[in-house]
Amino acid sequence: MSRETLLPRLAAHVLEHGLAGASLRPLARAAGTSDRMLIYHFGSKAELVADLLAFLAERYAAALDGAMGDTPAATRQEVAARILARAREEAMQPFMALWWEIVAGAARDLPGYREAAGAVMDRMLQWLERQMPAGDPDPEGGARYLLTLIEGAMMLAAVGRPGFAREGLNASGL
Repeated sequence: MSRETLLPRLAAHVLEHGLAGASLRPLARAAGTSDRMLIYHFGSKAELVADLLAFLAERYAAALDGAMGDTPAATRQEVAARILARAREEAMQPFMALWWEIVAGAARDLPGYREAAGAVMDRMLQWLERQMPAGDPDPEGGARYLLTLIEGAMMLAAVGRPGFAREGLNASGL
């Protein structure tokens, strides 16, 4: 086994069960190996979790790439609409639940969570900058603006208030 073969198995386990119970033994069992082999391949549990979250962020970005389609978005509003539509899909719900678990851990200042959340946000911001419409006057600023709106809308949906997000986005022209 290698890191590359272990990560998909570990990712499936974490998407199903979350990070709260992600101790080495259950992760090893899910990957079909031992906890010692996980440490051998990743160096430490902290490195394993960091690599795992980076792997999941890439899978999430790939799923979002699918939402963007073959035709580039013409406006920032179209970028946001495509991402929010994909985020509501059933297949994306395990990613969303894991994201909010990471955010909650960061808010509680649990070891490693703030760094993990920051790394995921950095990756997502870079990805979003590449999705900005051609000719956008400020792709970096636009990406930050949309990331803020998208995260807020997804948080409202996660707490059972998706209508608030839709009404707010409609009122702002998104």
